[in-house]
Amino acid sequence: MSTVHEYDRFRNEVKPALVSKAEELNLLGYGTIREQQLWDFLTSKKWKRVKEDVKLYEIVGDILSLKPGEYMSFASVEALKLLDFSLEDEAELKELLK
Repeated sequence: MSTVHEYDRFRNEVKPALVSKAEELNLLGYGTIREQQLWDFLTSKKWKRVKEDVKLYEIVGDILSLKPGEYMSFASVEALKLLDFSLEDEAELKELLK
């Protein structure tokens, strides 16, 4: 997900908050989550609607208040999108219907 987002101008300034949140999630047992993955979530979901006069403290607040469930739901959906799954394969369909 490397599209340009309006808030990308804050990316370097909020890097410590992203690193901190990624470390927190890793310590809580949510696997290895990198700061880029968090940034992708924030820009594609949390900040889908861009606020024109957003302040730096609002961006940092959004990062630090991110709940693990929010990110994990997003990551699960993204992982499912990457699966090569087809209902045309009869064996896969039978497996799904078990």
